[in-house]
Amino acid sequence: MVKRPAKPPKSIGLQQEPEPAVRSQARRPRDRDQPQLPFDPIPSRVEPCLAKLAVEPPNGDEWAFEVKWDGYRLALHNDGRSIRILTRNGHDWTQRFPALERAIAALHVSTVILDGEAVVLDDQGRSDFNALQNALGGRGGKKATGGEVVFYAFDLLYFDGHDLTRMALDERRHMLEDLIGEPGGTIRLSEEVAADGKAFLEAACNLGLEGIIAKRRDKPYRPGRNGDWLKIKCVSRETFVVIGYEPSTKLPGAIANLMLAAQRGEELVYVGSVGTGFSFAQATELKTRLDNLKVATPAAPVRAKRAVFVRPALEAEIEFRAWTNDGKLRHASYKGMRDKADRGSVYSLDE
Repeated sequence: MVKRPAKPPKSIGLQQEPEPAVRSQARRPRDRDQPQLPFDPIPSRVEPCLAKLAVEPPNGDEWAFEVKWDGYRLALHNDGRSIRILTRNGHDWTQRFPALERAIAALHVSTVILDGEAVVLDDQGRSDFNALQNALGGRGGKKATGGEVVFYAFDLLYFDGHDLTRMALDERRHMLEDLIGEPGGTIRLSEEVAADGKAFLEAACNLGLEGIIAKRRDKPYRPGRNGDWLKIKCVSRETFVVIGYEPSTKLPGAIANLMLAAQRGEELVYVGSVGTGFSFAQATELKTRLDNLKVATPAAPVRAKRAVFVRPALEAEIEFRAWTNDGKLRHASYKGMRDKADRGSVYSLDE
């Protein structure tokens, strides 16, 4: 015998109950500064993704291209309570960039971390590293910059309570483009250039720019020099350690050249000297600073008759054309000193 299905229990709607056992929660006004979705704690610092040096631009639609800006890498943090501006190595430079502090506070967002480059532009719209250093009061200076500094944002790492570093670059860029306002403000978008890499590099070099950056569109934001980002330069420009100088025989109280070293593993290796690119005022100021660092023995093996050796405490930004067969810089030109808060990028011969 086939059994008949059990009779379903009688359904009673809540509205028919004289005293409902379950009542709906009264709606509360939404706090617009607090996302209602699960959120990620904002990190105190994000270790930066760094560009690896390449000889030629890569090919393929998976690569995006931007201008290589010549300034100080910064991360702008707004956690909803305070604003911090951090250098690449995590030093707090908020007090040195008051215009950037005001600009990030004015963004219509509750919490955010922007990655980008602080620069000063010349009259042709090119970033000028020396001008930026002067705005900061020189190497080691404590001067607060003015309105001449602009920030080119090229990545969005945290937004409205959410960690975006696990997302692909294309997705992060889409959100960044919506966040940054019209061109011309203190915080500007580092534009993606729709061009073939080789053609863009040629155009950048013709305009007197330092070079270009190539980035994988499909990659998350990964710290370190892992190859997701590449830098291709018109003229080679790197950071070297100052290990000594030769005094000028024509200008009393000035240097004739700086002696430079690169990193090879845990050791320093002498890579030649630079005697152009600094003014008389800079040459005398450098001698005064270096005389306070004198040592008897050089930090790297070097032969020089008139050399004054110094403790390897200063790092110089040097532009050069090529390397000689014996591993020395060719046609080197001095561009400025790196502040200790922006260190961590001394040229490595292992690269």
